[in-house]
Amino acid sequence: MKIVRVFAGDDGESHFEDVSQEEMVTIAKRLGKGDIQLNAREAPSFLDYHTAPRRQYVLHLLGTAEYETADGSKRQFVPGDVLVAEDLSGHGHIARGLGEGMRYILAVPLAEA
Repeated sequence: MKIVRVFAGDDGESHFEDVSQEEMVTIAKRLGKGDIQLNAREAPSFLDYHTAPRRQYVLHLLGTAEYETADGSKRQFVPGDVLVAEDLSGHGHIARGLGEGMRYILAVPLAEA
């Protein structure tokens, strides 16, 4: 299982950092307000630069996704991997659905740390 955080840096760009399983336990306890969403997306897909719609963690259930930041860093996610999306401002990140068929993700809202 891969756990990666995407966040906005002081430079206005989004960056990745790896999160340990122990850190994820703490993050998951910060349940925020709003609905838990099960999203279905067709692959292949491309969503140009955008910020996270809210502070949330995204559990990948089916399919492969790739996220990219402005410095060209890319991370791929498969079922069981988690993206902690906290880049609420700045330039944002790119999201791609790789392969073919449906992708399913579960998005869980987070409160601020």
